Amino acid sequence: MTDLASPARLSAALAHLAGTIDARAKDGDAGKSWTAKLLAKGPDACAAKVAEEGGELADAVRGESDGRVASEAADVLYHVFVALRSRGVSLDAVATALETRQGTSGIDEKAGRGPSDP
Repeated sequence: MTDLASPARLSAALAHLAGTIDARAKDGDAGKSWTAKLLAKGPDACAAKVAEEGGELADAVRGESDGRVASEAADVLYHVFVALRSRGVSLDAVATALETRQGTSGIDEKAGRGPSDP
């Protein structure tokens, strides 16, 4: 099994993606930009794309090539970023959520959630 490796490379790619999404959102030309088109449709449409792409990633993980898995993962990340933008949730807020979980097992983290937390 391969390590995840290269977080710096992924970080640079995600920073570029975030900048592109912000630029397309500010331009707002839904005729030229899929990002602007999705954002114009609102959070519900963005959420539907996250769900659709997540399903496609899950299917790829179950039995498609590594290249297809990487491609579907890229689609999920793009649509998650667009969905965050549609709600006005910053990547800093996501980083904070991740940082609060560092050093805590997933089992312990889930056990500590309240009844209304997902």
